Amino acid sequence: MPLHLTKIAFGARSFEDIESWFAGRPRLSVNTRYRPSRWEHCIGGSLFWIHQHMLVARSPIAGFSPQPDGRWFIDLEAQLIRVQPRPRRAHQGWRYLEAADAPADLAPGEAAGDLLPPRLGRRLAELGLV
Repeated sequence: MPLHLTKIAFGARSFEDIESWFAGRPRLSVNTRYRPSRWEHCIGGSLFWIHQHMLVARSPIAGFSPQPDGRWFIDLEAQLIRVQPRPRRAHQGWRYLEAADAPADLAPGEAAGDLLPPRLGRRLAELGLV
């Protein structure tokens, strides 16, 4: 099974901001200074987006490509798939997420708000009740 990565949606003030990054693009590339050490295992996995200390969506990882200045692009499919929100602390660098620990996708037509209010969902998850 592929390995997933988590990334903070830095600069996004709302989920709509994250959606706008993907609008009208066939592919999106995330710029990073260092390629994750386990990058080969991440191809075919997803990049999970952290917003307001919650995993909120994922984008499939298509590959990794070098830049002329030595930095790397993480190439993503231009899909933003909402997932069942799950608490996640902010972090620097890359954090891996095993497939067994990844949150499930929301069903078609289901909204994150249909589940629980974010603050309540986060608190219940911290207590291990959801």
